[in-house]
Amino acid sequence: MSVLSPIIKRHFTKELEGKEGAVFDLFEWKTCDVLLKDYKTGRVLTDLKGLEFPVSYFQQACDIIASKYFRKAGVPGDAGHETSMRQVADRMVAFWVASLLDEGMISPGEEADILYDELVYALLAQMFAPNSPQWFNTGLKLKYGIEGGQNELYYYDPDQDQVVMSEDDYSRTQASACFILSIEDKLLGPHSITEGYVSETKLFKGGSGTGTNFSSIRAEGEALSGGGHSSGLMSFLKGLDRNAGATKSGGTTRRAAKMVCLDIDHPEIEAFITWKAREEDKVIALAKMGYDADMDGEAYQTVSGQNSNNSVRFSDEFMRKVADLDRNPTATSQLKGRRDASVDRQVPVRHLWDLFNQSAWRCADPAPQFDDTFNAWHTCPAGEDGEVNAKHNRINSTNPCGEYAFLADTSCNLASLNLMRFYDPKGHVFDIDSYVHMISMAQLALEASIHWGQFPTPAIARKTWAFRATGLGLTNLASLFMSAGLPYDSDQARAIGAALAG
Repeated sequence: MSVLSPIIKRHFTKELEGKEGAVFDLFEWKTCDVLLKDYKTGRVLTDLKGLEFPVSYFQQACDIIASKYFRKAGVPGDAGHETSMRQVADRMVAFWVASLLDEGMISPGEEADILYDELVYALLAQMFAPNSPQWFNTGLKLKYGIEGGQNELYYYDPDQDQVVMSEDDYSRTQASACFILSIEDKLLGPHSITEGYVSETKLFKGGSGTGTNFSSIRAEGEALSGGGHSSGLMSFLKGLDRNAGATKSGGTTRRAAKMVCLDIDHPEIEAFITWKAREEDKVIALAKMGYDADMDGEAYQTVSGQNSNNSVRFSDEFMRKVADLDRNPTATSQLKGRRDASVDRQVPVRHLWDLFNQSAWRCADPAPQFDDTFNAWHTCPAGEDGEVNAKHNRINSTNPCGEYAFLADTSCNLASLNLMRFYDPKGHVFDIDSYVHMISMAQLALEASIHWGQFPTPAIARKTWAFRATGLGLTNLASLFMSAGLPYDSDQARAIGAALAG
């Protein structure tokens, strides 16, 4: 018996109570083929035959899982790759259960068996899904003996009370989709621009995304300690953008995902705000010359800034000036050099605000992030060193999608609960008991992924272990409301959504 015994019980798999049989026997299975082609050229992208899925899966689900999440190499057997959803569910869940056993969270024997069956059932029944890196990385060595290389990944060892280097890529797992990296104004060493290249590449390789606030990097024209002047922030952002694009193009998992944040007081804020809008002008010009302007076409591959979401960090002070522009139309905002006051200047607030809105209207970038509001809601303002509201302990960035807002050098692994799997549209009944049980089961999977997780830098390994951020969300909320006949913006829908989100 473990402390978790009260919640580890058969709920979805009661049919297996006291019986011989496997959880996979609770499903009917079918075989199908997956053939995907480039819609313009007809080039075959995926061609897999005789794949196995539950009969309830639509072809589109089979296409996505087989093309994106089946392991394509190194799997024992004649095919050399995964051919069944059984294999995918088994390798992930077996890893989570083994991790929780190692952590002492659950007991071996019946408890571990129940947890395995419940999680496998939930995955196969499409009740929940973990984030993409789990599908890509989790359980590959445990089930298939795939080790990968030794790529300087790290984890915190509680027995040694220190961060150590992982022995290979897949004994542990890079399970987190969301990372926030720190960066300092230096070329080499920990938290440097060069380390940023390496850390981002490690994350993209494993299918993760990253966000960084680059406001510490000195602006163009600021003096360098060895003489001369800095080439500026934008030159480094363009280099990192190219690195993300190259990793995306050569990767086997997913596109690179980046969030680039910049504070409103950085001297290069105007160039940053208009970066993507200016690149769009180039795409339009190239398209007129006959170059392919499709998302993956040569026009967009030629220009910069296409591999990240960009956000401007607005302070309350700046926004108050915006709100007061009718009374004080000449209000200014101070741009400050990072090391060198020679680049300081005052810029009209209206100019920056109009520039921001025009650029966002033209190409949906940059987005706003309200820095002081984020930090007013900060749950860990003392960080790991106890310095409350110190700059390094503030929320300075988010992950690429923006839902993970936390300390730099941390990560978060996600999962989503499919609300429609708990709703009976005929009786208009939502199964709260099953939903609550699923929350417990999914949270254990996320916890397991931290315990046996690994990370690109020692700092991220240490702080992820300490703060243990997880993101259990929900999906199909709009479908639930539609099936229930509730307007999305109604009081009833808002109340139900709030209750389900907790």
